[in-house]
Amino acid sequence: MNGASVGCIGPGLLVLLGVEKDDGPDDLLYTTAKIRELRCFADEQGRMNRSIEEVGGRLLVVSQFTLCGDTRKGRRPSFDAAAPPDQARALYEAAVRRWREAGLSVETGEFQAMMAVSLVNDGPVTFIVDSRRRL
Repeated sequence: MNGASVGCIGPGLLVLLGVEKDDGPDDLLYTTAKIRELRCFADEQGRMNRSIEEVGGRLLVVSQFTLCGDTRKGRRPSFDAAAPPDQARALYEAAVRRWREAGLSVETGEFQAMMAVSLVNDGPVTFIVDSRRRL
């Protein structure tokens, strides 16, 4: 962490992206489409009825392998399910590319770096998008 800002957005979504060993093209397609199409922004009546595309929002995508941590046993998280860095980087970059190709404005964090991420949460509203529907 050298204090430099590598990604910053205004209104939009902070996507903390965790990649597991078993993740592949189908998981990538599901996750990128779901996040792009998710109606999680308020319409004129204040109901969650608009997508990131509809509101012209931006994405800040940060790789977050700790989301793959399993805390069910013991007191120390296991990261056995997390993809190795080369695989995780490839899927992370593919997700960013898909969102950009769909016309979204996307900023990124720095892959595999220690970062201080700040968030002003409008809500609070937080969603988990899991391609295998375990959560």
